[in-house]
Amino acid sequence: MITIKLLERIGSFEPYVTVQKVIETLAPEALPTALGCFRGGKALELNEKISESCRLHPITFQNEEGRRIYERSLRFVMLLAVRRVLPGRDVRIEHSIGYGIYVRLLEGELDQETIDRLQAEMEHIVQEDLPFIKERWTRNQAIEYFSKLNEEDKTRLLAYRPYDHFNVYQCGDMAEYFYGAMLPSTGYVKVFKLRLHKPGMVVQMPSPADPDHPAAYVNLPKHLNAFAESNRWCDILGCMNAADLNDMIVGGHLADFIRVNEALHDQSIGGIAQGIADRGARAIFVSGPSSSGKTTFANRLCIHLRVLGLRPVLISLDDFYRDRDQLPLEADGKPDLEALTALDVPLLRQCLQDLLEGRETKMPRFDFTTQKRSPSLYPLRLDENQLLVLEGIHGLNPALHVGFDPQLICKIYISELTCLNLDHHNRIRTTDARLLRRIVRDHQFRNTPPEETLAMWNSVRRGEEKWIFPYQEQADFVFNSALHYELAVLKRYAYDLLMQIPESDPVFLASRRLVKILHYILPATDEAMLDIPPLSLLREFIGGCTLYLKKEG
Repeated sequence: MITIKLLERIGSFEPYVTVQKVIETLAPEALPTALGCFRGGKALELNEKISESCRLHPITFQNEEGRRIYERSLRFVMLLAVRRVLPGRDVRIEHSIGYGIYVRLLEGELDQETIDRLQAEMEHIVQEDLPFIKERWTRNQAIEYFSKLNEEDKTRLLAYRPYDHFNVYQCGDMAEYFYGAMLPSTGYVKVFKLRLHKPGMVVQMPSPADPDHPAAYVNLPKHLNAFAESNRWCDILGCMNAADLNDMIVGGHLADFIRVNEALHDQSIGGIAQGIADRGARAIFVSGPSSSGKTTFANRLCIHLRVLGLRPVLISLDDFYRDRDQLPLEADGKPDLEALTALDVPLLRQCLQDLLEGRETKMPRFDFTTQKRSPSLYPLRLDENQLLVLEGIHGLNPALHVGFDPQLICKIYISELTCLNLDHHNRIRTTDARLLRRIVRDHQFRNTPPEETLAMWNSVRRGEEKWIFPYQEQADFVFNSALHYELAVLKRYAYDLLMQIPESDPVFLASRRLVKILHYILPATDEAMLDIPPLSLLREFIGGCTLYLKKEG
């Protein structure tokens, strides 16, 4: 017999009991919402068998892993419906929109009639309650299977896989690989809705606040336009999936690809600077989530503004932080560094008003070593051709600029909106790409091990959901800081660090998700690394940016 503890309840079971049976026995009230169980740093599927004593914690839709399990299973249902309704056609799963996923046909456009047919077929597949059957395949077996289906994106990717065996799921007459745990059957994914969004559609999932209903559609036209532009450049550059990037590395073409990527960034920043000049704005707010590259972007924007004859003054909103002992607290009693009230908003608004009205003001500096505002202030006055560039996570919050002349205010939202997929059916989440950036930066320059960065990431994400994402569509300009080559560079720094995290660590599951992505990416060569410019946004995370060299040293 083995002993299993679940929700502080203990039971004895025969070896190889399923996770679902354990929940049913020890905590039947938790079964309706359980999507799996955590065992240490691993996620166990409901039909997974347990052979030794352990402690389990239910995975629900309130957990990030629970939402990912649900999404993987829903994607399988959607792909099976596409195969039945549109035989011979294929789709590309691209990026999230709120609690939805944007999907498009590889060729042609979707219309409402087709989406209605897909919705009906997905509902039928759910009612069939078809099992997701996990099988162990060899790499050659998978390549042979996907080759027969002419899914070149998968066969090319699998050629770069470092291991010979992996788990594949079969459902109906279809097999797929989704890089993580799944639900037992199609009957578990009852909550979804398809919505036309030309040229493709949005597959709406539930929100954590209401797992029993599809989340309301969130219209983000500026966000989607940024994705569409980046996807267009990916297509032009011939780098849509991981295998395309790997082929460039093997073929010795990565250096040239880096140059083109960086030129596109520079062109985009230059266009934003020209737009600011044309508007005659005097206060430029730059905001975005963690590890978007806000600081380097703001510095590069200042350079482009100077080219246009303007004299920008760069201000960090961090200098308006309140002293550590005055900060609001989170539920666990720790200071909430993400909250708007962590900033001295009245002082910021007074300084901004004085500067825009031509008066001299005393500007604060925050000392991060003492976690207090420095007692020494510095004087600042704006001349006629000077303007402010204010950078910080709260830059788009209306509380900072409401009441000022809208003509004088310009708002910029920056985020790492990665458009590179592993293959057509497996996207790389923007939050995972940002997390890789932050792990590398924190380890390089903040003496923070990856375990600590991973442990705090959920708190960072909660702050973004509350204080940043709600205001992104208020931006006048949206800048995508993603570089299509960056994962090959970040692998050089992050892969070994992540591989050292033990299975017993609570962040092991999150680290493994990132490792699974990096498994399929070749590292950038030493020669290609030399072509990353000193002002590249990527150098904010890997080092070598001439803006920060003194700080790094």
